[in-house]
Amino acid sequence: MTSIAVKSAAGKSAGTVDVSDNLFAVQPNVPVMHQVVTAQLAARRAGTQSTKTRAEVSGTGKKPFNQKGTGGARQGSTRAPHFTGGGIAHGPKPRKYTQRTPRKMVRLALASALSDRNNAGRIVVVESWGFAAPSTKEALKSLAALGTSGRVMVVVTPNEEVAIKSFRNIPEVQITLIGELNAYDILCNDWIVFSKDSLPLTKESN
Repeated sequence: MTSIAVKSAAGKSAGTVDVSDNLFAVQPNVPVMHQVVTAQLAARRAGTQSTKTRAEVSGTGKKPFNQKGTGGARQGSTRAPHFTGGGIAHGPKPRKYTQRTPRKMVRLALASALSDRNNAGRIVVVESWGFAAPSTKEALKSLAALGTSGRVMVVVTPNEEVAIKSFRNIPEVQITLIGELNAYDILCNDWIVFSKDSLPLTKESN
């Protein structure tokens, strides 16, 4: 088992906690992370872009001028792609961009991202936030005491409403529920901060 130091919201040591090697101590697999992140971003695309073909643009279907005698190339319709206001050839149409990603690959990408941050010492576990009431000021003090900087992901449980309200107005902080943890969001943040309640698959130690 891999151990991670536990701190109080004031930044003081509060023991250690054992975490699963399968999540926090695997060899980061960069190709798998890349594939999963690409699939996740592709699934966010609306896929509603659309262009009109020559059959869909407005205009007459009449032959614009005589076949012969003009000195120019013959033309059959002003709705052809090479005319101004004509249809678009091979333009985008509505489509789905979703990619099938096996669950094992998604889990491996998540474990790789968590292990990468853990190897860099960028994972912090807080014993409890202990906010009496929602306070952005107290949340900022806690992050400073924990030694975080840059973009920070705070992982919480749905029951930690006070912590959620305390962190939600800080631009550099992303609040993520434990059930929504994913590789892309982890890789987008410099630090990952868990509370003991939101830390996945843990076993306490002294």
